[in-house]
Amino acid sequence: MINSQHPLQSKAWGEFREKWGNQIVQTSFGLLTLHKIPLLPYKIGMFIKGPAPTQEMLNELKKLAKKENLIFIKLEPNVQKDEKIIKLLQKNGAVPGKTLFTPTTFWVDLTKSEEELLASFHPKTRYNIRLAQRKGVTVEEDNSDSTFKKYLSLMAETVSRQGFYAHNRRYHELMWKFLKNKIAHLLVAKYQGEIIASWILFVYDDVLYYPYGASSSDPNHYRLMSSALLMWEAIRFGKKLGLSTFDLWGREPGKGFTKFKEGYNPKVVEFLGTWDLVISPTLYWVYRVVETIRWFILRLKSNFIKPTF
Repeated sequence: MINSQHPLQSKAWGEFREKWGNQIVQTSFGLLTLHKIPLLPYKIGMFIKGPAPTQEMLNELKKLAKKENLIFIKLEPNVQKDEKIIKLLQKNGAVPGKTLFTPTTFWVDLTKSEEELLASFHPKTRYNIRLAQRKGVTVEEDNSDSTFKKYLSLMAETVSRQGFYAHNRRYHELMWKFLKNKIAHLLVAKYQGEIIASWILFVYDDVLYYPYGASSSDPNHYRLMSSALLMWEAIRFGKKLGLSTFDLWGREPGKGFTKFKEGYNPKVVEFLGTWDLVISPTLYWVYRVVETIRWFILRLKSNFIKPTF
């Protein structure tokens, strides 16, 4: 089981989501966000990275769902896979749902020494870290407004280059406003005085998280291996803060970013997964069909029109 609280269940995150436009409900068990369905009198609930579900918790969520006219509540507990909990969810009408977070992630043990950690990395990863250092890349924390603006610029480059759908600029600006100096930290890689890569890290309840990263599209900058050094310096940053774990925020086998993370010899952690606590079965399955069609159109569109930030 995972005992730590997650930043997505923090007060600061709730304030941010409320400003973003979501209705926030603080239940006895954690933070729930409500999302209106356009043109309809219904909503869906999101209970993300909360505690292990219990019968008491599910009963409270069902009552809340009926009161708020929710079709379903999406549950993604911050808990490792447990067959007893899965049976409880199924008994209460929950079904596997479309994921928000990947069902597995990577953890780096920050209680190990720097020497132990480096020795455990893939040889190519160690080589890339040293290459970046030899080339003169440096990494530092910089939470200034001007540096955050550079992060936004790099994120726009990254979205355009990789062609994925990301949260937009306003989302990142609001998130930073509410989490800066509380949970969020900005780590930047510099080369000859220019910021060429930037990561937002979360620090919460003894755990370091890596939710957002952006880098320059200049091929000359890519060859400097700044991301390899950033990951290593993020690990050292977490150790300096006395944290126990670095959660690399997601794992998708076969993807480039997963291969990159694997070079740091992290532990694979499997969560309970995504479960939709269905309140209105007919409306729920209509919603699932519509969502499937919507995502198919978005993926098709991305083949012709590049996503924008």
